Amino acid sequence: MHRENVTNPAQVLPDSSSNLSKKDQVADMFNNIAGNYDFLNHFLSMGIDKGWRKKAIAEINKIQPKLILDVATGTADLAIAAVATHAHSITGIDIANQMLDIGRKKIKERKLDGIITLQYGDSEALPFSDGHFDAITCAYGVRNFEHLEAGLKEMNRVMRTGGKLAILEFSHPKKFPIKEVYKFYFRYILPTLGKLVSKHSRAYTYLPESVNAFPEGNVFCTMLERCGFKDAHARPLTFGITTLYTATK
Repeated sequence: MHRENVTNPAQVLPDSSSNLSKKDQVADMFNNIAGNYDFLNHFLSMGIDKGWRKKAIAEINKIQPKLILDVATGTADLAIAAVATHAHSITGIDIANQMLDIGRKKIKERKLDGIITLQYGDSEALPFSDGHFDAITCAYGVRNFEHLEAGLKEMNRVMRTGGKLAILEFSHPKKFPIKEVYKFYFRYILPTLGKLVSKHSRAYTYLPESVNAFPEGNVFCTMLERCGFKDAHARPLTFGITTLYTATK
């Protein structure tokens, strides 16, 4: 059984002393750690994150999408993985321009700029027409939304009827001893290593705080359906360290 979190995700901020909105704080935080983000992402997950992305792409590939939107694309790892679907066009959006700059370099190096386009975009006001995309993905971005349901409703709006959604997000292992090891790693090891490498004091303490506040499992599935999606399903991966959420429209 999945626990319900009582903390409002919108109240968990990268810098509680700042007068900026959560959205602006998140953009600033990711711009500050952009240069080390990919290294830390793969290092701190011990490379397991690549397999998680493949599973998310395998889900949307079931409908053979031609137009894909990757929300909170960051440095475009999931957008690049989505090339395996043979989609005609993949669009990635993010509010952190420096993350997008790194993503564009990776895309150009792989000669994928004819397929993948990255642009600045706000998840709560997507600059696309209704029903435009066949599939929408998001990896580890929804818990950073300032208004979670507003972002989910926008994702639903720009997806066509019959389209597929795949969201990856961190979650909490439920079984001993993985639960205890994960909790210790997430609370002490990850923030320390993140701070040493990124030189950003809050980015990797905000991470476990935002994960704790996220409405995971069945609670998030109910939220997805409240926002217009159907057949929402939560699939725990790697002992429940992360969860793959899928839904249709």
